[in-house]
Parts: sequence; C-alpha cells; structure tokens
Amino acid sequence: MTSRSRPPLRFAAFVMNTNSHIQHGLWRHPTARQKDFDDVRLWIDLAETLERGRFDAMFFADVVGTYGPARGDYAINAHEGLQLPSNDPSVLLSALAVRTEHLGLAFTSSVIQSHPFDFARKVSTLDHISGGRIGWNIVTSALDAAARNFGHDRLEEHDERYRWAEEYLEVVEKLWEGSWDDGALLKDPVLGYADATKIHRIDHHGPRYDVQGPHLTSPSPQRTPVLFQAGSSPAGRAFAARNAEAQFILSPNPEATRELVSDTRRLAVAAGRRPDDILFFLGLSFITGSTEAEVRANEKEIDEYLAADGFLVHSNLGFDPETGEARDPATPLSEVETQAGQSLLTWIKEAAGDREPTIADLARLTAKLRGRIVGTPEQIADRLLEWQDAGIDGINVMNWTLPGSYEIFVDRIAPVLQERGLMQREYTPGTLREKLFGHAQLDERHPGRAWRGAFSEASTVSA
Repeated sequence: MTSRSRPPLRFAAFVMNTNSHIQHGLWRHPTARQKDFDDVRLWIDLAETLERGRFDAMFFADVVGTYGPARGDYAINAHEGLQLPSNDPSVLLSALAVRTEHLGLAFTSSVIQSHPFDFARKVSTLDHISGGRIGWNIVTSALDAAARNFGHDRLEEHDERYRWAEEYLEVVEKLWEGSWDDGALLKDPVLGYADATKIHRIDHHGPRYDVQGPHLTSPSPQRTPVLFQAGSSPAGRAFAARNAEAQFILSPNPEATRELVSDTRRLAVAAGRRPDDILFFLGLSFITGSTEAEVRANEKEIDEYLAADGFLVHSNLGFDPETGEARDPATPLSEVETQAGQSLLTWIKEAAGDREPTIADLARLTAKLRGRIVGTPEQIADRLLEWQDAGIDGINVMNWTLPGSYEIFVDRIAPVLQERGLMQREYTPGTLREKLFGHAQLDERHPGRAWRGAFSEASTVSA
C-alpha cells in the first residue's frame, strides 16, 4: 500500500497546563515560552497554530497530586516546575473553544477528583461551548499524593481503581445519554422551554455513588464526549476495549506496538465491538532539520537541556512508596513493585532490551521511551509509515518547547506528510467524533449508548 492510498494519520498535540510536562529541562531553552503557561495568550496562539496545521486535537494531560513520595520531598518538582505549579485544563478549554472552529479539545480528568454528577455537567457545558469538540481522557490516578488530596490515605489497588472507573463512567453516561430524550428541548413560547415528560431521573444506586438526576444540562452536540483512555496494563486494556474510542499509548518499537494494538482490538471484539471502534495514538516527539548535519545539531542542543533528575522523579519509581525513601540506584527494576504507573514500568523494561535495567537507568530509559523520531521531514514521514504499518491510527505529538515544537511541525513536517497523504489537508465538518469516526454521537455498539431511552418509562420529573 502506498502512502497515498493509506488513510491519513490523526495528529494530537500532547500538552499540559504547566511549565514542565514531559521533556524536563527544556523550559530553560531561550525560545521556550512554557514558563509563562498561565498566560492564556500562549495557549490561544498555540491552538490557532495547530488549527492552521490541521491537527485533529489538542490533548491536555493533568494530575491532581505531586510526583514522588506522597508525604515526601518535592524540591525537584518545584525546582524544575515539574507539573508544579499546574492549572486546571478544563477551565482553559473554554477560552480555546471560542478562538477555534475545528480543533478537538480533549482533557484529562480522574475519577478520583470530581463527583460524576458535577463532572457530567461541566463536560456538557464545554461541549455546548465548543460546538461538539470535547474529548475526555479517563484516568484512575497513579499518585498516592492525589489520593490524599481527596480524603483517601492512599491509592486503592490497581484493578479496583478500574472497577471504580466503570461505575463512574456508567453514571456519567446515564446522565449524558439517558436523562434527556431527543426532542426534550423545545424553546417554544407556547409549549414551553422543555418537555418534562422527556427529562428523566437516573436514580443510580451503586457501590460508590447515589445519583438521582436529572442531568441539569440539555444534550450537547455529542452528548457523550469522545472517550480517550491511556492505561495499557491488562486491566487498562480491558477497560479500553469495552469503553474507549481512542487510546494513547507509549511503546518502544513497532513490534511491541503491533502486539499491544492487536490484543486490545481482540478484546474489543470480545466485548461486542469492532476492531476499528478504537483509534490508537502513539506518543512521539520530533527533531528535524533540512540536512543531516542540521538534524544532529538540533538533537545535540535539545539533549543539553534535559534534566535527568526531573525524569527520575516523573517516573514515580525511584522511591519506596511505603517509606518514601529513595531506592538503591542499583535495584533491578524487576524487583520494583508498584500500584502506580504499571504500564510505564513494563515499557521501560522493554526499552532496555536484553540487559536488566536498574533504578539508575530510569532517567535515560524514560527519555528513550518517550520516543523521538530524528530526521529530515522526508525521513520522519518514512518512519511514520512504519508505525502506521504496526497498527497506529494517530500520533500524540509531544513537544520540547512551546510553541516552537508545534510551529516547526506545522511549517516543516506537516507539508511533507500532507503531500504523502499521511495528514489531512482540510477538516471535515461536524463534531470531533464526526471528524474521527463519521458519526456525531456514540455508535450503537458502545455500552454507553444502551442508556439512550432507558429511563423514558421508568421516571419523569413530575414525581
């Protein structure tokens, strides 16, 4: 299959409303503006650049706790601005929504941080504001510090957090899909603003939540936002197979990627869905130039700014979670047990190859794992073809600097990808889901769609 006969890859900009997100130390680069991340103009400029380059989405990561020991030292976090401070991305999306027309706007929110009733209302509001361009990255949190910010002593067991996420998703999907029937909103001076007989309580009673309803917001263009998920542990893959419409992955090589994608698609079929009901976005960063010499010089310059201690803290694996004490640098990673970041630990082991990696290798391997493609735009296009052959549907572009990394991508790499048919030249009309899948709302195979009409006879607002 030639590149021109392939479907285009999807492209998302992987960002965070903070100073140092993924590539720690680069905020010191003289062209970097991320140190002023609390200036909304930076994000508006970036969103407009991404839309000019025909990116599919702008995806915001987020955390609600500090990396490192939950009750430990966060001096490195503060020194590096390593997701400390950070701001709420969902608030920022409102500003970006009114300055863009097509760009998808996705954000991360953990089940631990917001009650599902309040969260559902927030998302519906954002989807109305944006005209149907909102996505939600469903996470369960991987930081004990986050748990302690919301009244818990520590994180629950890994797989139990996914059971929590299942109920959370059930509640919000009942509100988004089932609480309001189609045609409930009238806006008619005689008949009334809305039809009470088509607005329903959900009366959810589960292990964690009791939610009466009805949903306070009328159905937005998508009803349910596009559902993203990022965990690739066995429990994470099973959750994605049932619920996700897109999954963000990191992977050390195309072979491992092919295995991961194939297994998740197999699980999706077992759950009653189609293999292509889930899009897979691979996280990659890019270093480019017009010549080989320029490329290598640019790579050398970037590497000079990398902060090894920032990568080590961000791995969240360099300390004992029970005592908060730093682990011996010579400790083999095979001896590290954690309830947090299991996917990352697995990927780091894979990236090490045949040699047994240790704690001392974490920073180097983490930087390697957050895969980079280094080359001219033409060479980058060739590499992306290899990843597409491994089953990837899209790329989550990780930056070195803001906004420079994306300006370089849009101005130098995107034109080559578009010429080869690997990136869209124009947007298709409609909601984010229409752009990605061709339909505005959840398809009939998604379990959330089962709540549409489920409460029509069971309850009305009149009781």
